[in-house]
Amino acid sequence: MHEESWHQARLIPTSGINGAQEQERRATSAPLAVLSVVPEFSKALLAPLGAIRGTTETFIEVPFESPEGKVFPDGLIRIRRGSRQWTALIEVKTGKNELEAQQLESYLDIARAEGFDALITISNEIPPIPGHHPTSVDRRKLRKVALHHIPWSFVLFTAIMQKEHRGVSDPEQAWILGELIRYLEHSKSGALELDDMGKHWVSIRESVASGTFRANDAGGAEVASRFDALLRYAGLRLGQQLGIDVTPALTRAEIAEPQERMEALLKQLASDGSLTGGLRIPHAVGPLTVSADLRAGRVTCQVDIPAPQTGRQLTRVNWVVRQLKNARPDVRIETLIARARGEGPTELLEKVREDPKSIAPDSNREIKGFRVALSVAMGPKRGRGRGSFIDSVVETVDEFYGDVIQNIKPWSPSPPKMRPSPELDGDTLSSTDLSSQDQAVAPA
Repeated sequence: MHEESWHQARLIPTSGINGAQEQERRATSAPLAVLSVVPEFSKALLAPLGAIRGTTETFIEVPFESPEGKVFPDGLIRIRRGSRQWTALIEVKTGKNELEAQQLESYLDIARAEGFDALITISNEIPPIPGHHPTSVDRRKLRKVALHHIPWSFVLFTAIMQKEHRGVSDPEQAWILGELIRYLEHSKSGALELDDMGKHWVSIRESVASGTFRANDAGGAEVASRFDALLRYAGLRLGQQLGIDVTPALTRAEIAEPQERMEALLKQLASDGSLTGGLRIPHAVGPLTVSADLRAGRVTCQVDIPAPQTGRQLTRVNWVVRQLKNARPDVRIETLIARARGEGPTELLEKVREDPKSIAPDSNREIKGFRVALSVAMGPKRGRGRGSFIDSVVETVDEFYGDVIQNIKPWSPSPPKMRPSPELDGDTLSSTDLSSQDQAVAPA
């Protein structure tokens, strides 16, 4: 018998999952068990939610009495440190199952009655803005109990970040965390990636293409929300590969008032048929902007690069072209002109490599930067796979970062040089010593 055909024993097997209920129960128990034995993972996932540092205990299907009778939240987390204690109820959904407001409000009432600190939900729903919950509940129930949401993609992201990049001090705990990662990455776990643009995607896309879409049309808000969720998902995937936190590029006003961001997207979709957002990547030359033009059927990724502040026009052009040696020839470069209205000279990288002067403006016009963009055909399908919108966005983000942004080193001026001291004769009178205000004089 050949050992290649043998299946390695797993701590958290995916075999034997029969139906949504068993899938949900196992998806609850596995992460909670790992949280209780890997302190670094527990801290990384729960500290941002207000959890204290201490010993983590986890439980599943804890019974509570409610006006509707006995209920069983999927799980409970309790962290103790001395006399302090932090407790949260857990509600889990897998696959395409969505959270229900009535159930969450019932659990919030239980948490308040028991003096618990929070209710944490985990599902495949990805809020377009981090920190916001995908399900609307009665805000009066949040006065004493916090409500948090963690997408499955973020649970997986946090686990990979901790094991592969931040590190786990204990080798056995690192192996256990690796087993959780393997489980969550398996298709049977129910911890799906973002795989659908929603039921209104096709109708909205078609109405935008025909020019009949209006900002208040039914389904527009869902499409706009899923676009932002897609950008957040693309950022999680990219950050998972880079070992850093890639976050949506949002203003403080947009974070505080998500409705403003939603209204802006809908107006943009109605006026020019496109959706635009960005990703903020630590230490990158600038935010990565993603635009989906539903009329033209194109997805575009771009970044603005500040130009060197010294040198001739051609020198500045060559500076950016040298750093794009790995980029595709159909990448577009636009020269940004200081104090100028409208667009600057634009050409494809293939031509600029042959003739850098093609995007160099007149010598009396100052180059303030370059806009580098990659535009590809947009997948029209609402789901995942070849020809899908989701895959076309995610793949373009990954390619554009790998070929363009990660290779751009921002320009910085050379350090100033010290002025050479003049060589003077030994019998020079002290009264004639040079001052710092005198010009350096070369010896005769």
